[in-house]
Amino acid sequence: MTMFRHSLLSSTPSEFVLVGDRVVTPDGTRAAAIHVRDGIIVAVGSPLEAPDSSIPRLEVGDRVILPGVVDTHVHVNEPGRTEWEGFETASRAAAAGGITTLVDMPLNSIPVTTTRAAMQTKAAAAAAHCWVDVGLWGGVVPGNAGELEPMIDAGILGFKCFLCPSGIDDFPQATEADLRVAMPILARRGVPLLVHAELCPADTPADDPQATSRHYSDYLASRPASWEVDAIALMIRLCRETGCPVHIVHLSAADALPLLAEARREGLPITVETCPHYLFFSAEQIPDGATHFKCAPPIRERENRERLWEGLRTGIIDFVVCDHSPCTPDLKRLEAGDFLGAWGGISSLQLSPSIVWSQAKARGFSIEDLVTWVCRRTARFAGLGGSKGAIAPGHDADLVVWDPDACFTLEPSMIHHRHRITPYLGETLYGVVEATFLRGKAIYERGVHGPAPTGKLLRRLL
Repeated sequence: MTMFRHSLLSSTPSEFVLVGDRVVTPDGTRAAAIHVRDGIIVAVGSPLEAPDSSIPRLEVGDRVILPGVVDTHVHVNEPGRTEWEGFETASRAAAAGGITTLVDMPLNSIPVTTTRAAMQTKAAAAAAHCWVDVGLWGGVVPGNAGELEPMIDAGILGFKCFLCPSGIDDFPQATEADLRVAMPILARRGVPLLVHAELCPADTPADDPQATSRHYSDYLASRPASWEVDAIALMIRLCRETGCPVHIVHLSAADALPLLAEARREGLPITVETCPHYLFFSAEQIPDGATHFKCAPPIRERENRERLWEGLRTGIIDFVVCDHSPCTPDLKRLEAGDFLGAWGGISSLQLSPSIVWSQAKARGFSIEDLVTWVCRRTARFAGLGGSKGAIAPGHDADLVVWDPDACFTLEPSMIHHRHRITPYLGETLYGVVEATFLRGKAIYERGVHGPAPTGKLLRRLL
């Protein structure tokens, strides 16, 4: 491999050509020269037809060049709960993982992003602290329908709601009545409604604060697959009635796949994601007391995991995002090992592409499949498909130099998240990021970040 002769972190040229034998383009993987000028890809051509010799030429040989990963499901938690995570640490982790765009969820921060004023507060908190580009989701909660259009006008990418308690008192669950008010507004403006799709019976709270258990099986039984199936059935019906684009976040229950397949055949505007932890782990392997595996919905059985992979293979599941949901170590209750009392969330932002690739390659999927799941479709879903998620002329020069055949065993010292608690510690993962470019500027190279963050806040174009 011919790699960079010197570090690019201090001074990436404003115009250069990145050349590789395996460049993943919308037309397939091929040898190509990517001509970058002022942060934009101006041409993708044959290495033999590259621009004149006065333009710096960076050659990476047989390393793969990917488009920057777009992760549309990240809980940054700033402002207000920055001790859980923050824009600086989350975006540093993203850059190290080849993620050049992340979209922040509207809850766990204080204030939650359910008003235009709160959106502006979050944007101010993010300013000058982001190593990658960042977009924002807003929230649909009871009583905030009047805030939805002002937030759309301000550039929000879409809205998230919960059909069960969120775990955060100031982000209450939305009822069917609330959604019947909100969804026509979103349908008219053409923005998606993201749904935490668990519908728990009225007499069965999602979390009982008095209950305790060290057994993962008890936690798994407390959030059955039927909750997801019932919630998705409701959202299909509301989607049909209102025309609002609906997106099911973090699908865990494969039992819902037939419903989603039928909705697709009907032509309804419904999309669905799943997450690395549902594709990597299974309930059978989670030890008692190992609360770092807790998330909601829960990780289910091995057979369920394989059906999720089949959902990706057939296209019923559109893409994969991390649902990075960190907290302080004490909230995980690791010493007590209490599954029912621990915070539910898994930290994996930096690792997500490697986690997915490690399992995908073992099942015969290609690098092009990975790019479809973590770059192209996520960018399009967030309304950023014209500038992100592809190596194509006119797109931002968000590029990743990646070795898909190299592996590493995750150690705490490798992690850039604020807290180094994750169920992936000790796991061997494939896919090593050697360099990450954001809009043509190197922001990460061989374990080192650039001198200063250069990410910007992204807006949905009206």
